Amino acid sequence: MDGRDASVPGGVTIYEVAQRAGVSIATVSRALRGTGPVAGATRERVLRAAEELRFTPSRAGVSLAEGRHAANGIVFPNLSGPYFAEVLIGYEEVASELGRSVVILSTKGRDPVRDLVRELAGRVDGLAVFGSTVPGDVIDELAASGLPLVLISHAPRPGAVTLRSHNTAPARALAGHLLQHGHRAFAFLGAPYATGDDVDERWQGVRGVLGAAVEPVATAEYTVEAGREAALRLLAGGRRPDAVICSDDEVALGAILAAEHLGLSVPHDVAVTGWDDIMAARHARPALTTVRQPMRELGAQAARALDRLIAGAGAAPGHRTLDTELIIRGSCGPHPPGRSLS
Repeated sequence: MDGRDASVPGGVTIYEVAQRAGVSIATVSRALRGTGPVAGATRERVLRAAEELRFTPSRAGVSLAEGRHAANGIVFPNLSGPYFAEVLIGYEEVASELGRSVVILSTKGRDPVRDLVRELAGRVDGLAVFGSTVPGDVIDELAASGLPLVLISHAPRPGAVTLRSHNTAPARALAGHLLQHGHRAFAFLGAPYATGDDVDERWQGVRGVLGAAVEPVATAEYTVEAGREAALRLLAGGRRPDAVICSDDEVALGAILAAEHLGLSVPHDVAVTGWDDIMAARHARPALTTVRQPMRELGAQAARALDRLIAGAGAAPGHRTLDTELIIRGSCGPHPPGRSLS
């Protein structure tokens, strides 16, 4: 690769600016971007050389000078369903505004995940990882290598930037609301796979209020079809719960379909609640009581945090939690006249 790979319109390269100013190309990049320590006199020389040569830095040229790719990566367990789509939209929109392309890796049905993630890490400037998609020892390995990392929907982790939405408190509020309806027997549909993940926090919040009155019921996946299959088994059994609290909206929509298939009325025979507030939740019949979380903002904040880490702009490791909101609709039971339903 020669100097012309960092060309810009007009044929002037970052190498020529460096030669005119008598500095390295990395110093030119830092001076023009303001992303690192450069002495005042040196900065003036670089700016003067760039002006004399009418140099406008291309993204490819600056990235080349800094040994960077102008791209970051994001790893999801899969890309199906509206939840992941919303998070990805928020992430990609901000990354685009910041001038970065995004390389997406979906691990569902692919093996070995470890090698795929390591290969992706070598092609990007930083990596965002969703939940527990990547094994912990691989995360430790990547962090030790110095690769900028942001973990989405993840518990706090020393030395990392982690983001998630509130789970426990709104789950407690949801459980309390169902008790106010007079429900006394409950199932939590979509039992957690991994201790400490978002669904596990929701389960802990619900169980903290309902105790032994709530039974965990596993689903194969967090999808409409998996929710329907698990709910069919649950609702056709001899001890039907008064209310089914679902791990997310897709599972809840599957539970509503299962109730309909069995000739049960929601919410009169069984109440159903979800989590996320995807678009289908408000259009379901009955409309779904759920917990709204800022899915796009979760992705957007992850992209901003990763960009700051890549740029060395002082993003400190730490944990950030986004607010959620209990949304009361018709699927949990009738409400007094005048009660506002979202």
